Amino acid sequence: MASFPPRVNEKEIVRSRTIGELLAPAAPFDKKCGRENWTVAFAPDGSYFAWSQGHRTVKLVPWSQCLKNFLLHGTKNITNSSSLRLSRQNSDGGQKNKPREHIIDCGDIVWSLAFGSSVPEKQSRCVNIEWHRFRFGQDQLLLATGLNNGRIKIWDVYTGKLLLNLVDHTEVVRDLTFAPDGSLILVSASRDKTLRVWDLKDDGNMMKVLRGHQNWVYSCAFSPDSSMLCSVGASKAVFLWDMDKYTMIQKLEGHHHDVVACDFSPDGALLATASYDTRVYIWDPHTGDILMEFGHLFPPPTPIFAGGANDRWVRSVSFSHDGLHVASLADDKAPFPSMTATDGHDTSGKC
Repeated sequence: MASFPPRVNEKEIVRSRTIGELLAPAAPFDKKCGRENWTVAFAPDGSYFAWSQGHRTVKLVPWSQCLKNFLLHGTKNITNSSSLRLSRQNSDGGQKNKPREHIIDCGDIVWSLAFGSSVPEKQSRCVNIEWHRFRFGQDQLLLATGLNNGRIKIWDVYTGKLLLNLVDHTEVVRDLTFAPDGSLILVSASRDKTLRVWDLKDDGNMMKVLRGHQNWVYSCAFSPDSSMLCSVGASKAVFLWDMDKYTMIQKLEGHHHDVVACDFSPDGALLATASYDTRVYIWDPHTGDILMEFGHLFPPPTPIFAGGANDRWVRSVSFSHDGLHVASLADDKAPFPSMTATDGHDTSGKC
């Protein structure tokens, strides 16, 4: 899912331009299916950028150095790890290491990525365990990768080493999200119709399985205070979960097709969902009311047409950091998808 970094000024988006292009290797030494480039992610502090290159690999790039390389060498760039000269503390809290890019072989097709950072005062919820294999410090930065075979692999961003291999899903891991509170609680959404909650501070212990979806789960998102989770999926499903009790709060009704993306506003007061029915809905997550409707097809299609192959499937949605704008990505009849940025105060129903 795409998102605005906190420091982005939305007024500058209309004047934005391409600053660079990262290129995947043309011929990997060990092929695993094709060159799927389905997901990208920034670290919470903006220090690293990750993208799936296809052929089961993920590239981790120190972002500030990547920007410098764009300025020095032009828009096309395959970052050279030997040129990286910045320094920061490593994940063990010991000697200073230079940040390096890493190319990670995940062993299968990569469907989802998520960065997680640790806050030491946030203890594991499994209070009965006194010994842990991993002790995460404040400088810890992890990358979770969701794979085609149902596995989730957890990597140390600074070293590129595999830390954990989570194996309970039985189908594709479609999405991953970390709790924003630094607890290293990870939630995974899968085609096996479940969400699973993992405590990485308890060595990746699976804490809970959230059941309720009758079909594929496409995406999930935490509220900013980590107390609530939204999950969306096939068959018009939009569920809200209490993440203190791990129980379903309610099912939101309104979409006419599969719901594939969701995002909370920065203050947690609003929830946006995107669907193949050509629509983006803005909800009050506390009452379940639809507050706004934005459409990629005007006039809005009938429910029968919206529930089929309507050529306007909305695939992603994201709030800006101030909560005043929503960006959505949809299929068009044009050769390329369209991205629409919508003023959150607009009630016209069309964007």
